Amino acid sequence: MTSTQRPVRMRVAASADIDAVVRTLTTAFFHDPLWGPAFPDVERRAVQDAAVWRLYATSALRHHWLLVSENAEAAAVWIPPGREELVPEEACNLANLLRQAAGPEVAEAILTMSDQFAAVRPRQPHFYLTLLGVHDHHRGKGLGMALLAESLARIDVLGAPAYLESSNPANLQRYESVGFTALHQIAIATGHVVTTMWRPAAGPGPGSGTGGLAR
Repeated sequence: MTSTQRPVRMRVAASADIDAVVRTLTTAFFHDPLWGPAFPDVERRAVQDAAVWRLYATSALRHHWLLVSENAEAAAVWIPPGREELVPEEACNLANLLRQAAGPEVAEAILTMSDQFAAVRPRQPHFYLTLLGVHDHHRGKGLGMALLAESLARIDVLGAPAYLESSNPANLQRYESVGFTALHQIAIATGHVVTTMWRPAAGPGPGSGTGGLAR
């Protein structure tokens, strides 16, 4: 943690936090250079986004690695080594949800993008940061990076590496400042480029080794 990052009271989210987490992620990614245009109808985007983030956040509860600040102003969705982001039934639900919410073309584009992400994801066991967001009303307070730093400190104790996909070039330097390095660049059909990043394990432990804000 740098001198500009204040410690946050990080905790594991519970089911009662899901509404707050969804609100945070919806505002955080509303204007994201990748996830904003993924739902081109601005009037409907918040509702469409919220439905997707609710599915991801709810599914993450079972891993006990959905980490939030005290009042869920910031949220980090981590998938531990050896776990699935979505089980097959949830993946099917996502496809149906996308088709109903945004239509078949948007759904197909997002599902194709997800396949591209999966194809380059390292096979070495790691913690996978799928989402990191801060509510619009709390931006500029350092909450996102502080939550990330606290998350990584917990992962370092376990001696595990970490991985993420950055959809916003503005965040690359921030991730580099906490030990991530770029691995691949994924060109999306829209022309947008997503950068995958890897942070080696801090020390010996499960999943340790060398090698190589999220989404």
